[in-house]
Amino acid sequence: MTQDHAFIGRQPILNRQQQIIGYELLFRLDKDAQSAEFTSDMQASTNVLVNTLTNMGTDWLVGGKLAFINVAESMLESNFLELLQPQRVVLEVVESTQPSPELLQRLQSLRAQGFGIALDDFVLTQESIHFVEHANYIKLDIQMLGMPQVPALSHELRKFPTLQVAEKVETKAEFKQCLEIGFDCFQGYYFARPETLSAKVIHPSYANILNLLNMLRNNAEIRDIENALKCDVALSFKLLRYINSAGFGLSCEIQSFRHAVTILGYQKLYRWLTLLLVTAAAESGSPPALLKTAVTRGRLVELLGSHYLDGQEKDNLFIVGMFSLLDVLLDMPMEKVLETLILPENICDALINRSGVYGPFLELAEACEDPDMSEVPRLTEQLQITADVLNRSHINAMSWVEELDL
Repeated sequence: MTQDHAFIGRQPILNRQQQIIGYELLFRLDKDAQSAEFTSDMQASTNVLVNTLTNMGTDWLVGGKLAFINVAESMLESNFLELLQPQRVVLEVVESTQPSPELLQRLQSLRAQGFGIALDDFVLTQESIHFVEHANYIKLDIQMLGMPQVPALSHELRKFPTLQVAEKVETKAEFKQCLEIGFDCFQGYYFARPETLSAKVIHPSYANILNLLNMLRNNAEIRDIENALKCDVALSFKLLRYINSAGFGLSCEIQSFRHAVTILGYQKLYRWLTLLLVTAAAESGSPPALLKTAVTRGRLVELLGSHYLDGQEKDNLFIVGMFSLLDVLLDMPMEKVLETLILPENICDALINRSGVYGPFLELAEACEDPDMSEVPRLTEQLQITADVLNRSHINAMSWVEELDL
């Protein structure tokens, strides 16, 4: 598993009352970058998609607003889009896209699923007119078109039931002109320059993703898939954040890996993993010792608490132990990490304050990692765990992790 930073640009889109209705998400190579530098539209689109889904979480990026995401033809034709929550996403068809019958049918299908469709940097031609009937939004770059050309084009497009977005609005005078022309929405430096947000990304082991994909293809038992997810702290973190995100539209909270796999289903889980695979590093070395510590801690907390708790509670113990190092892995405060995840309150209590039903078991597991083990006697007495049970659990946890061949 490798570690680096992912960056994503975010620029607001406003209505006529200057209220934010959504954000256009733009991939950034680093926090100082002003534009994407990629060899292909597919690579840029995939990176934005991955960052939106997993590395940052749609809810953290856009809140309750719409996410406008640029998609090239190759991304439109892929099944990765089905991983997004349609009601929250507007797909921006880039201007280089050609309107083939197959692509127009695909747009019709995506719109029927609930996605919004926007035409980016729109210029009216005999070709581009075919896209208009499938669009919810038409975006006009007023700098590229030139303000003298804008009123006539806006008027011509008003015969279609679409919202018109004025792009690249850079001055108060331009905003006033666009209001008078009748634009519905506005975007540009006059309102806000794209702000660049960053989050440290942890990449799941390339081999672990391949292993899970093979298991799903071979219709493995759900128990075995659950165990494979438990082996990779990055995978399990991303999966729970993805499926618990507000954008996924679930009415219930996912609290276990088994539940997540059941709700998501093998097909959607397979797609999600293939998306991760697209962006995973081509080479994956042995994961650092910190990751092994996280998995060991998860197993130890699970074993220590299994004498008192069972079922879903036992699975929560594993999550508490393994996720207790996410603040170190992601290089951000635990409170910030938990903002990107929707987890039960008792898990959060344990991770932040070492309190609640799971907190003492996590404290004991951490105390076992201290060479002095000075807190172990107090905590074992508090939990009424004998030295024999503690040692056996600790050895079992370490051997379990070794058998996983991390």
